[in-house]
Order: sequence, then structure tokens, then C-alpha cells
Amino acid sequence: MKNTLKVERKKKKITQEQLAEMVGVSRQSINAIERGKYTPSTSLALKISEIFNTSVNKLFELEPVDYQA
Repeated sequence: MKNTLKVERKKKKITQEQLAEMVGVSRQSINAIERGKYTPSTSLALKISEIFNTSVNKLFELEPVDYQA
């Protein structure tokens, strides 16, 4: 899953630690989300999108999937 979380976080001058506290997760979780190593739950993605006053779709984008068998 691609995301623009790091870009949005830096625009608002929020550290990973601050964002983690705001949404109730660890700094390591925020770091993993930014690096694409962890996909947030729906509720976490919604909390993050509210902080940045944007939609989940603008923050997170699914990787293209080849559905051909």
C-alpha cells in the first residue's frame, strides 16, 4: 500500500511520536506505515485522515493488482 503520510506529516510539522500519541499507537507503527511495511486498520486510517483533514483515499493508495489468471 502506498501512502503520503510522511509528506503530510512534515507539512504539518508533526513528528512520528506526536502523531502516534494522537492516534494511540507506537512511533514504530507510524514508521512502519510510512515505509509501507504495515497496513493500518480501517479505524486507524480514519483517525489519521481526520488529523490531516483529508480523505483516507488521499493518504493511502492500494497497489495495482493483476487479476489475470
